[in-house]
Amino acid sequence: MTQLTTTLIHHPYVPPAGFDAPQPGIFKASTVFFPSVAAMRSREWKDKSAYTYGLHGTPTTYALEERLCTLEGGLQCVLAPSGLSAVALVALSLLKSGDEVLIPDNAYGPNKALTEGELKSWGITHRYYDPMDPQDLASKLSERTQLVWVEAAGSVTLEFPDLVEQVRICKRKGVHVVLDNTWGAGLAFQPFNLLPDTESGLGVDLSVHALTKYPSGGGDVLMGSVITRDPALHLQIKLTHMRLGLGVGANDAENVLRALPSMALRYQAHDQATRALAQWCDNQPEFAQVLHPALAASPGHAHWKSLCKNGPGGAAGLFSVVVDTRFTQAQVDAFCDALQLFRLGYSWGGPISLVVPYELETMRSGWPKHLARGTVVRFAVGLEAMEDLRADIEQALQHLR
Repeated sequence: MTQLTTTLIHHPYVPPAGFDAPQPGIFKASTVFFPSVAAMRSREWKDKSAYTYGLHGTPTTYALEERLCTLEGGLQCVLAPSGLSAVALVALSLLKSGDEVLIPDNAYGPNKALTEGELKSWGITHRYYDPMDPQDLASKLSERTQLVWVEAAGSVTLEFPDLVEQVRICKRKGVHVVLDNTWGAGLAFQPFNLLPDTESGLGVDLSVHALTKYPSGGGDVLMGSVITRDPALHLQIKLTHMRLGLGVGANDAENVLRALPSMALRYQAHDQATRALAQWCDNQPEFAQVLHPALAASPGHAHWKSLCKNGPGGAAGLFSVVVDTRFTQAQVDAFCDALQLFRLGYSWGGPISLVVPYELETMRSGWPKHLARGTVVRFAVGLEAMEDLRADIEQALQHLR
């Protein structure tokens, strides 16, 4: 090499091996080099034994996938660019025209929108079931049902279903069951081993996790995962993942890897503050109902208590209130606008507390019988001092009083 530009590109220096530090190395690559044509032809990316192309994995993404498997108790993991893309990946992998998917009526809204939009247009039918009535789920299973979604706790209103019975029903019918595990995050309960002391092995087939929330912890990363314990099922997901060209950025993977060691501590802090705030809100006359699985009167509390850790770290950082019907939507909006520490914004799991008012009538098949009438407001508790958050809610209540 005689030209400087060529030498800079093909520089012979290789750093010495053996470097070790608290954070794993971050590898950014589309192209991956092969030492020979034979190696190019023989390398296999599906089992993480080698590298072939950036989309199929790097040391950075492999490390994150393996740590997420440890977190949730799975054996195989694929990463997706967002939680919703992970949801879509499961549907596109396991459903075809003529199939049916069952979804709880309190499911994550974009999952329902995907089902009512693209999946419907591709000839995939769906039905919604009552998440608080396992027999309603059982009655709606048919020969066409290929996939059942479950959520614990449910989106926005945080009902906690009889997850164990739901999984048993699906297992008896031989139908794949997939859990949106973003709320539990692998910390509140074990999705692949729901009853480790009495019925070992009872668990979901797939766990979808929006890593955007607790694993990231900063409100600055979009990422999702699909985790399984069944090698054949994992391969089916992985091949669809490859054909769709899904990938995640190395810096995003770095951020999640960096945040994972503190995840359990943050989750516990979110949980403790949320329980205290939910209990305080339960005594405020403006709220007709407070929804939080750890509250005895919250729908599904007994199921939560039997499945999750009852101490700190078993109930996440979300709670919702139903504002009494004597207050108008404009008043509720003014209450939300008056909050100073709770910022108006979607998502959760980050350091800043968030609040969103919802129009539940537009999101459900009908008003759930276990919910009081009124306007639902969801709080996502961040890492601020609980006393400051409580004072913030109290000053905003003056707009209702």
